[in-house]
Amino acid sequence: MSARATDSGRIVAALDGVSVRRLTTDQVILDGVDWRVRSGEHWALLGGNGAGKTTLLRLIGALAHPTTGTVEVLGHRLGRVDVRELRARIGLVSSAQRVPQDATGLTVVLTGHSGTVQPLWRTYDAEVRDRAHALLAELEIKELNDRPYGVCSGGQRARILLARALMADPALLLLDEPFNALDLPSREDLIDSMHRLADGRPELATITVTHHLEELSPAIGHALLLREGRVQAVGPAEEVLTGERLTACFGRPIDVGRHGGRWTARSGRAA
Repeated sequence: MSARATDSGRIVAALDGVSVRRLTTDQVILDGVDWRVRSGEHWALLGGNGAGKTTLLRLIGALAHPTTGTVEVLGHRLGRVDVRELRARIGLVSSAQRVPQDATGLTVVLTGHSGTVQPLWRTYDAEVRDRAHALLAELEIKELNDRPYGVCSGGQRARILLARALMADPALLLLDEPFNALDLPSREDLIDSMHRLADGRPELATITVTHHLEELSPAIGHALLLREGRVQAVGPAEEVLTGERLTACFGRPIDVGRHGGRWTARSGRAA
């Protein structure tokens, strides 16, 4: 599968003139964001700390509402839809997710079917259990079926959470800094999983929030840069992830390279 999405892909997320202000301080978190994400597209969302990345992801995940502007996700406008039903159709992977440490890998994945922290055993029939086992096998972690989540490595936990997010067969998958605190082998395992996922699910759209270009899978075909709540650049990755644009976004000289479909970035200042 090509990393590029076709122009005919249906829109899974649409933001028009979206702004978010913190009511207590009137601080602008997002300012006039326009964005379209289509089925089969894989996006990178980058920006410095405080740029508004998490807030933007929360809007698309139906976890927050804009102060002004409109947000439509999977054909439904926020404010006119039961967000609980909408969230059930959106996959989310975040290192901040609450997970019982004594739950086995299989149990954690099963909770993705019910969208709960604690398992609802009566809702997990044989078909649901088979799907959970299949996802663990697909992500090459079936040996974690019976292992407590709390003793799994960071990389293993990330892939368990990815399997959990896929239980609902989402049309949109959001990944909020999924590589946080992972060592190099674990990072590469997760990147490989994301690449295979893109190949095996041509209609799935993904948005990955990260601080590091090295964490982007070769499947990433689009990127959005945020700076102080405003879109600095948006479009095909090869046009957005340039040294010039990243330098403007992060406020310091950055050199960008690409090899074998993978990106690299470093400060342009000599050591």
